[in-house]
Amino acid sequence: MNNDYLIQKRPLHALILFALPIIAGNLFQQLYTMADSAIVGRYVGEQALAAVGACYALTNVFICVAIGGGIGASVIISRYFGAKQYADMKTAVTTALLAFLGLSVLLGLGGLLLGRQIMVLLRTPADALEMAAEYLRIYFLGLPFLFMYNVLSSTFNALGKSVIPLAFLIFSSVFNVVLDIYMVTQLHLGVAGVAWATLIAQGISAVLSFAVLAVKLRHLCPQRTRLFHRGELGRMTRIALPSILQQSTVSIGMMLVQSVVNSFGSSVLAGFSAAMRVEQLCIVPMTGVGNALSSFTAQNIGAQRIDRVRRGYRAAVGMIVFFAAVSCVLLELFHMPIVSMFLDSDATPVALATGAGFLKFIGWFYILFGLKVVVDGLLRGAGDMKMFTIANMVNLFIRVVAAAALAPVFGVAMVWIAVPFGWLANFLISFAQYRTGKWKTVYTVRTEQTE
Repeated sequence: MNNDYLIQKRPLHALILFALPIIAGNLFQQLYTMADSAIVGRYVGEQALAAVGACYALTNVFICVAIGGGIGASVIISRYFGAKQYADMKTAVTTALLAFLGLSVLLGLGGLLLGRQIMVLLRTPADALEMAAEYLRIYFLGLPFLFMYNVLSSTFNALGKSVIPLAFLIFSSVFNVVLDIYMVTQLHLGVAGVAWATLIAQGISAVLSFAVLAVKLRHLCPQRTRLFHRGELGRMTRIALPSILQQSTVSIGMMLVQSVVNSFGSSVLAGFSAAMRVEQLCIVPMTGVGNALSSFTAQNIGAQRIDRVRRGYRAAVGMIVFFAAVSCVLLELFHMPIVSMFLDSDATPVALATGAGFLKFIGWFYILFGLKVVVDGLLRGAGDMKMFTIANMVNLFIRVVAAAALAPVFGVAMVWIAVPFGWLANFLISFAQYRTGKWKTVYTVRTEQTE
């Protein structure tokens, strides 16, 4: 396949070719996080599932920082690639890798020092607190691998090589699940076992991904280029910071929501954690389409083919409608057996009812999530970050305020009942910005290499 197919092929065809490997890879990534939860839930107990679930709100903040950084790098790399400025592209790649390696080390040290205290502040149930703290200590040791892997995957996607991160994700996922089973059922390491399994699998994948990327970059640009360029870092930061701010702030907001759920006890937390794992799996296809549209938009703007971006947006919306309909049908029919997969035979009725109630309700509204993530993807790919950020902050505000104010009065269901209202507000704000057409002129490709 030609490297420039995102610029040359029919938009729907190009997006399908590009998005499917991203979706498949993210599905594998979610499947092994689901495996973590399912294995500890079934073989260690409900409190262990609650501990891993309680950690998810905190660890997701760091994951979102890594993803946001990768997005900032990938938009710049995609533009250089679309404009065939390969020397600038290579410098942007190495600058991103060095910058986020340093950031991950600093964040990992902070997490090691403060992880347990944060879990206490989040009102983690006492019977799950020590297991959660143990899981976090191991998780933060592997944070540099997580960051490197996400930046490397975003770089491959920016180059139109989304099949490569898929191959590494499949390997990492399968290896992670095998290690999960061995460390929990044979070595009896409990939640520490799933944490070590994730660290080892991601570490190996990050090293192998780096080796393959080095070969690809040498093929595209054989000459030596600067390893680090402050100007390139500044350009990436202008796109990455709003994305990191948006994603990490949303995750921080979800930590606040998690603290509300935690106050209902470990049984409710276990059911909520199981449902959240399933939700993350359900939104993977739509998130993949949004990420694909970001790269599609960035490459076509870089190639000065603005006309293709609107056509790509319409094609992406069609894909979203299909994925949302499939998710809705599956959750309506199978919400109870899906939640039961994460809980052992001694699971409380409260845990089952919490998880099933969440999934049965939220399945009807994934179309709103899909519509918002696609228009967000277009704005992000164009570098139009102001309204993108505002829209996502409004989304967060609605969800956090509703959970904090209404759940203690009307019950934990208010946590997920508020979600569609946040998605709808996010979509309406972002779509209004898309309709203005201002995103077309946010970025102009440089014609000369930066000195």
